[in-house]
Amino acid sequence: MGYRESVTMVSKGADVTYEKTDKQLRLYVGLVVFAGFGTLGWAASRAHFADPAELLYPAIMALIIMAANGPVVRIRLRSQHRYFSSTSSAILIAIASLPGPWVVLCTAVGVLGAKLVTQRNVMKISFNVAKDTHGAALAVLAAGLFHIGPVSLDSGADPSWINLLLGLAAAIVCYAAVDDGLGNQVLAMATRTTWLQVALRNWDIHLFARVIHLAIALLAAQAIARDPRLLIALPPILLVLHLIARNMMRSRAEREDWRRLAQTIDELNVKDLSDVLRSVATQAPKLFSADEAEVELPGEGGDARLVRGSSGHFYDGTRAAAPAPAAASVIEAPLEGHDSGHDLGVLRLRFGKAVKFRESEHYKLKALASALYTAIRNANAYAELQRVADEHAYAAAHDSLTGLPNRRQLLERAEEAFDNRTDQGMVALLLIDLNHFKEVNDTLGHQAGDKVLREVATMLERGAHPGDLVARLGGDEFAVLLTGLPTPALATHRAEALLSCLDRSIEIDGMRLTVEACGGIASAPGSGGVTELLRRADVAMYQAKRSGQRTATYEHARDTADIGRLMLGGELRRAVAEHEFVVDFQPIVDLGSGEVISAEALARWHHPEHGNLSPMQFLETVERSGQLPAFADAVLEQSLTAYGMWREAGFDLPVAVNVSPRSLLDDTFPSAVLSRLAAHGVPADRLVLELAETLTLSQLEVVDRALSELRDAGVRLALDDFGTGVSSLTVLSRIPVHQLKIDREFVTAVETSSEAAAVIRSTVDLARSLHLTVVAEGVESEPQRHALWELGCVAGQGHLFARPMRSDRLLATLLRGSGGRPGALSDVLHTAGSVVRMPHRRSPGHGRSSLPHLPA
Repeated sequence: MGYRESVTMVSKGADVTYEKTDKQLRLYVGLVVFAGFGTLGWAASRAHFADPAELLYPAIMALIIMAANGPVVRIRLRSQHRYFSSTSSAILIAIASLPGPWVVLCTAVGVLGAKLVTQRNVMKISFNVAKDTHGAALAVLAAGLFHIGPVSLDSGADPSWINLLLGLAAAIVCYAAVDDGLGNQVLAMATRTTWLQVALRNWDIHLFARVIHLAIALLAAQAIARDPRLLIALPPILLVLHLIARNMMRSRAEREDWRRLAQTIDELNVKDLSDVLRSVATQAPKLFSADEAEVELPGEGGDARLVRGSSGHFYDGTRAAAPAPAAASVIEAPLEGHDSGHDLGVLRLRFGKAVKFRESEHYKLKALASALYTAIRNANAYAELQRVADEHAYAAAHDSLTGLPNRRQLLERAEEAFDNRTDQGMVALLLIDLNHFKEVNDTLGHQAGDKVLREVATMLERGAHPGDLVARLGGDEFAVLLTGLPTPALATHRAEALLSCLDRSIEIDGMRLTVEACGGIASAPGSGGVTELLRRADVAMYQAKRSGQRTATYEHARDTADIGRLMLGGELRRAVAEHEFVVDFQPIVDLGSGEVISAEALARWHHPEHGNLSPMQFLETVERSGQLPAFADAVLEQSLTAYGMWREAGFDLPVAVNVSPRSLLDDTFPSAVLSRLAAHGVPADRLVLELAETLTLSQLEVVDRALSELRDAGVRLALDDFGTGVSSLTVLSRIPVHQLKIDREFVTAVETSSEAAAVIRSTVDLARSLHLTVVAEGVESEPQRHALWELGCVAGQGHLFARPMRSDRLLATLLRGSGGRPGALSDVLHTAGSVVRMPHRRSPGHGRSSLPHLPA
C-alpha cells in the first residue's frame, strides 16, 4: 500500500468517525432536552400564585438570570465558542427568595432569553435551557435539605446564616455537577476527547468562578432579607462583580493561551524539517481550536509541499496529491521574517464554520508563523551544513577521480579489521599496480588515462568479494583489503580472481585497450600493524613485477628490504625523535668568478652503529614507513637554520632542498613549508625545492596544486637530473620551475662526448628561451669547468669546488675564501671585462643575490 493510499484511507476513516460522532451527539442532546421538558412540566404543575402582582418578583429574577447568563469569557472550541457565565449566582439568589418551582421556571425563561440573543442554533439553545433547568431543579432540592427555599417560606422561619451558607453551597455544588457534567460530555463528544480531559481543562477557573458566585448569592440574600427593595440595587452590583470576574478570567485565559503558544514554539526547536512541520501541523489546531492546520512550502519543479494535520489524520506530500480539506473557512499567515523580503510559504488554519479572530488571536498566529519561519530557516541551514559536512567527510575518505575509498579510509578499515579478525577470520591486503600505465598517459593523454583508471576501479569493485574494500592509493596504485579469510591461502585465490577481472578489454575514445597489472599479497603481520601490512604488500608487488608474475605473496626470506633495512625501518621513529638526521651542504659556484652563489642541502643519517648513511640507503625506507613528513621537516628546519647563520655572517645564500615526490602527494606539505619559512623569518625566494625530473606523469596532476601554491608564495623550484628522463620537455611544460640542473652523467662526458656536449648546449639554449637558470652537477676538474663555461653554463657544483660539509664548516670556508676573496672557492676563470659578469654575493644590507642568469 502506497503512502498516498494510506493517507486517503486515514482521511476517509476520519470522515466516518465524524459522522458517527455527530449522530451520537444529536442523540445525547435529544435525551437531555426530553428530560428537560419533564422537569419544566413538574415545575409548572407546582407553581401557584394568588395575585398577578406576585409575578413581578419572579419576572425580575428571570431578567436577572437572563443577564447573568450572558458571556463572561468566550473560549473557542474548534469552530464553536464556549461561554463562562454567572448563571449559578443568579439561580442561588432565586433559591434564597423564591419557591422551588418558580426557581426552575425563572431559570428556563432567563436562559432561553439569553440564548435567543447569543445563539442561532435551535439544538444548542434547547440543550442549554434543558441543562440549566436540570441544574436549577437539583440545586433547589439540595437547598431544601437545609430549609432554604420552599421549605423555609412555607414554615415562615428565616434560615440561619450557617444554614444559608450550607444550603447555598450544596445548591451550587449540585448545579455545577449538572452544568459541568452534561456540558463537558457535549464538548468531549464534539472534540472527540474524553470527559476527564475536558473536565480537567481550566478546572481552577471554574472553581474560582463558583466561589465568586456563592459569595454574590450570600450577600444578595442577606440584603433582600433586610429590605426587598434592595433588589433594585442587585443588577448594578452583579454587573460590577460580573465585570471583575470577566476580566480576571479573561486575563487568566490569555496567559494560558500565551503559555501554550510558547510551549508550541519551543517544540519547533528541532533540526529536522519534517519534524518541524509535523509539530506545527498537529499543535496549531489545538492552540487555535481549529479543525485542521496546514503548512504549504514551495517545492522543486513547481509542485508545493503540503503538510496537514488534525486530531483525525495527518498528511505530508505534494499539494497536487493532497486530499480535499475537511473544513472550508480559512485563516492564513505568510511565513516571512523581518530580515527577508520573500515568503517561505504559508500557514493555514481551517475551521468548519466562519470564524473571526480577535486581535490577540491574530497576534498569536503571527507569532507562531514567525517562529515557524525561523524554525524552517534553521532546519534548512542545519540540513545544508549536514550536507556540506557529509560531502567533506566523503571527500576526505574517497578518491576524487574514481570515487573509491582512499588511503585514509583503507587504513581505518584495516585497523577495524585487525581488531575483529579473531571473530571474523583473517585479514590480508592486495596491492595492485598497473603495468605500462605511463604509456597510456604519454600516448593518449591524461584524459584517456583517467578513463582507464575509472574503468579499472569499476571492474575491481564488481569483482571484489562482499565485505572486501577496494581503494585507490594514488596514481595507478590500487589496494584491496581482503577480510573474513578462513586461511591465508584463500587470499591468493581471491587476488587471482580480482586481477582476472582486468583481462576484459576497455574501450577508450574508440580504441580497445587491455590493462595489465600485478599484485602483491600480504597477510596480517604479528607486529607492526597496518603500516607493516602495507609495506609487505608493496614488497610483494615489486617481487611480482621483477619475476613477471601476475601475483606474488610476501615471503620474509625474499624481502628485498633485507634484515638491515627492516632494522632501519624500526629505528626511524627513534632517529627522528633524537635528531640523528643531519644535513650537509655543498656550495654552488659561479663558474666564471668562483664565488659561492647558493648551497644544496644533502641529508645524512648519522646512525650510532652504521655511521653516516646516504639517502640512497634509507630514503626508500623513510618513504614507506610513514615517517616522511617528520624527516622532511627535520631537513628543512636544519637548512633554514643554516641560512640564518650564513646571513648573519654576511652571506645571503639561497639554500636548495631535495623534495621526495611522495611529499608532494601530501596536502599539508605546502603549508608546512611556508610555516617553517615564516618561523625562521626567511624570505620565500631564498628557498629552492629540487624536484626529481623522473617524477612520473601519472603523479603530475596530483602535485600540480602543491607546486602552484609554493611557487605563488615565492618559493623557487628546480628540476633535478634534467635530461635523464624519457619525457623531459613534457615534464618541463607542466612544472613551473625556475632552474634546471644538468645531470652529472653529461658533465662527466662533456670533454669526450659530442652527444653530451650537444645535450648541455641544447639545455642551456632552452633555459635561455624560458628565462631559467642552469646548474651543472658533478664538476670535478678544471677542463670540465672550462667546457661548461664555453657551452654557456655559468653555475656548477662538485668536488672541484668543495665536498658536502656541515653548515658551520661551510661558513668557515666562505670566510677564508680563495686568493684572499671571501666567498670564493676558486680563481677567476677569465680576465675582467672578457665576459658578462655574474651578480656578486651581497650582504643583507645591500640587497639580495639571486641564482645566476645566463649571459646574453
